[in-house]
Amino acid sequence: MDEKDFALYPYISEASSHVRGLGIALDRLVTSRAMESARVRGKERVLQAISGELIKPNLSISDEQKILLELLSYPFSRILVSSIDDSFLTRRYCLAEAVASYRLLKTQNLAFLREFASDFGIFPDETENGFKIHFTSYIRMASSLKAIEWKLVNRKLDHGNVNVSKEEFARLLQELIKNRVEQNLPMPVDDELVKACESYLGEIREALEEQKSTFGESEFESVETDIFPPCITHAIANTQAGVNLAHSMRFAMTAFLLTIGMTVDDIMNLFTASPDFDIEKARYQVEHIAGSSGTHYKPPSCSTMQTYGNCYAPDEMCKKISHPLNYYSRKLWFRRRDMQNGKEESVSEKPTTE
Repeated sequence: MDEKDFALYPYISEASSHVRGLGIALDRLVTSRAMESARVRGKERVLQAISGELIKPNLSISDEQKILLELLSYPFSRILVSSIDDSFLTRRYCLAEAVASYRLLKTQNLAFLREFASDFGIFPDETENGFKIHFTSYIRMASSLKAIEWKLVNRKLDHGNVNVSKEEFARLLQELIKNRVEQNLPMPVDDELVKACESYLGEIREALEEQKSTFGESEFESVETDIFPPCITHAIANTQAGVNLAHSMRFAMTAFLLTIGMTVDDIMNLFTASPDFDIEKARYQVEHIAGSSGTHYKPPSCSTMQTYGNCYAPDEMCKKISHPLNYYSRKLWFRRRDMQNGKEESVSEKPTTE
């Protein structure tokens, strides 16, 4: 690999060694005027991660200054994430770095992917259309993927090896990348370092709070998001944090949200943080559940949710209902009753002029 690759994949071992070899001290990276462009790009990386898509630049080996800027922006972005020390931001940032790498990796040739994988202790053999990897390596790479097609029982074993396409292999590498980027995040940062970065942190904090509040306040004004059943609230939180949902939970959440009045686009916005997000595939699935095939699917009952392990932290209300929609309906009824009672009380207590 060359310096261009180090800039595009800055978490690999050779890239880390290369940065150390540059001899750029931490205080210089954070305070030197010469490093300003790298700091600005570092902030941009974090902001792009919050928005849902981190964009890697087009680089050639002759772009020495652009390569250096991109390479140094990575450690600075990690400093910014660590300075804010928010679990939602950390997960979202790590996922965005991994997904951006996946998009590049699936365009690379097999030889490059094989060399790249070796940095993670994966040594596949090339096949005509991809790779074969030992099942133990496959389990390690696919352990966090929830979709049924990734389960080892659904893969054909050939003398202890699993065959995967080039794109599938790149997707598996995405999980290893995410795990590596997550290592040591958040890093320990002292107050002086946070203060030195403060001019870059304000915009990130604003974007982070806006992202966190989008679901509850600005996008779905006609839906009472704070009275969702615990299972749906938990699924949404995981989705927004970039956690893969099991297929059964993804279906349950989508069907629930559609039934209470959210649009297909509303739900598509939720899924943008999903590690497996594919806009065309996701839209097809959501529209199918919404009734594009002629059948509008309803969310599963509580008993079905329990069967699939999707019932999460049931509260007192859960004990009185048998369906997530019943939970929402009851909570909504109580809220409207309380609001009406409050109006009646305020009218009765209003002083007269008589």
